[in-house]
Amino acid sequence: MDIKQVLSDLGVKDTNAGVMIGGRGLGSGPSIDSLSPTDGEKIASLSTATASDYEGVMEAASQAFVEWGKWSAPERGEIVRQFGDALREKKASLGALVSYEMGKSYQEGLGEVQEMIDICDFALGQSRMLYGLTMHSERRNHRMYEQYHPLGVVGIISAFNFPVAVWCWNTALAWISGDVCVWKPSEKAPLCSIACQNIWVEVARANNVPDGVSCVVNGDYKVGEMLSNDKRVPLVSATGSTRMGKLVAQAVAARLGRALLELGGNNALIITPDADLKVVVPAAVFGAVGTCGQRCTSTRRIIIHSSVYDKVKDQLTQAYKQVRIGDPLDENNHVGPLIDQGAVDGYLAALRDVESQGGKVLVSGGVLEGAGYESGCYVKPAIAEVTNDMQIVQNETFAPILYIMKYETIEGAIAIQNGVAQGLSSAIMTNNLREAELFLSAAGSDCGIANVNIGTSGAEIGGAFGGEKETGGGRESGSDAWKAYMRRQTNTINYGKDLPLAQGIKFEL
Repeated sequence: MDIKQVLSDLGVKDTNAGVMIGGRGLGSGPSIDSLSPTDGEKIASLSTATASDYEGVMEAASQAFVEWGKWSAPERGEIVRQFGDALREKKASLGALVSYEMGKSYQEGLGEVQEMIDICDFALGQSRMLYGLTMHSERRNHRMYEQYHPLGVVGIISAFNFPVAVWCWNTALAWISGDVCVWKPSEKAPLCSIACQNIWVEVARANNVPDGVSCVVNGDYKVGEMLSNDKRVPLVSATGSTRMGKLVAQAVAARLGRALLELGGNNALIITPDADLKVVVPAAVFGAVGTCGQRCTSTRRIIIHSSVYDKVKDQLTQAYKQVRIGDPLDENNHVGPLIDQGAVDGYLAALRDVESQGGKVLVSGGVLEGAGYESGCYVKPAIAEVTNDMQIVQNETFAPILYIMKYETIEGAIAIQNGVAQGLSSAIMTNNLREAELFLSAAGSDCGIANVNIGTSGAEIGGAFGGEKETGGGRESGSDAWKAYMRRQTNTINYGKDLPLAQGIKFEL
């Protein structure tokens, strides 16, 4: 695949403006380079935001909100529909850039762009269904109802592992709600934001959409701090580590704003004696090694009933021998690189901690060397036997390390599954109806996502995405997630000639 042609198709140049108000480029801060973990090569550079640049963005966004909020929701939905169609045209190129800049396989890059297309389709329909409620008043000749209004400027802080989809989850719903968006992308995959903005600009200009409806502000953590502390940003949606999320939550809460948080996951797959192993193995392997273990929904732990433990362990070990690691743009490969050297160091440290804390490595890891691995970011997926109480198991390691452990009763398995600080995704493999229903009940998984006979990784647009506990409690994407981007207003109308008070209170002058 010709990366130069891909970049040209997406309007990405050697040097790019990293701050964009619509199609207008800014950015007077220090430039940053995008380095591909695929081959270690520099892809391009872009400028970053200073405090002055940020102020210019906020002024443009605030002005755009005044106009954008006047458009009807179906009119805004039509713009999102056109954006989805533009993404369809650029799917192959944008998927390739995601793969090359971030390191996930090309198939996963295409899948991420498809998520963007899907949420645009969802938002289009939702634009005609921003429903409120009507209710009966206790007072005669009164009518009560609820309606939803736009919030204003929505700040979006995204992570490197899904450098385009998570932004679109937020923007598609925010846009049809009447909000405008300011996006702070990850410094580890900044060019994807420029490509997305370029695609948006073509649609926006063709429809006379105000420039400030979509803005990009590249930079380091200081940009995130500016968004989090800014009273002009009523909602900050942040995706990333739990540590980062706590900082955002504290800053936003201090000014009584709203924070939508999608943070860490420590996801488990329970395998029961009644599980169909033909389904188990591919679900477990993809969940553990997909995106090189860098998904928030990656399978970190597998909890296996003792009666099938050895059989499952052997099949997983054999399956790992078939995993092909290499250039993610080569569709013959299953797994690409980790994002950077820091991620490699964290992976190696975790493997050392497994052994120092009493675990046993079954499928050894390590850094791959030689032709095709020059970036130093390619590692071998590993499997380790552990117990759930080990500190390294309690932590989320963003790398392809799979922990396996035994259980004896389904109640014990659920307790192990729930026995971590994170609460994003979970799954059980079973053909036993009672076990499946227990897992999905209030006494079962405490995660925001609970699956039966599919893995922990891979969510559809139709359902609300998010988790509990240290995952942050936020919900994005489908269902009624649109409500997070709007403010609810209760209205009471008196069409009578008297002024009766609620609760029968008498007040006479």
